[in-house]
Amino acid sequence: QVQLVESGGGLVQPGGSLKLSCAASGSIFDINVMGWYRQLPGKQREVVAVINSGGTTMYGDSVKGRFTISRDSAKNTVYLQMNSLKPEDTAVYYCNAWRDSVRNYWGQGTQVTVSS
Repeated sequence: QVQLVESGGGLVQPGGSLKLSCAASGSIFDINVMGWYRQLPGKQREVVAVINSGGTTMYGDSVKGRFTISRDSAKNTVYLQMNSLKPEDTAVYYCNAWRDSVRNYWGQGTQVTVSS
């Protein structure tokens, strides 16, 4: 069992920046992959960024070059640095963790609103 708690969401102007944090607790020793997903209004949840235990990263096409995912293993925390934010980035952002191919966990989500 893994518990994930997101923080850092809020209201930001277009072109601004936010940094999201996700703290993991529980059965964390065998977590292989962590990532960020988002759900835009009226749309399905989509991948934003993923990082594995070796530090390999992957980004969704819509955020590539603007967002950066990173980990602090000592703090059991994953971050999402969001730069050059656009109104279309407005969504609920969710932290995600995989222990294996079937054991998947989600945080409660944090709202990011980019005003125009």
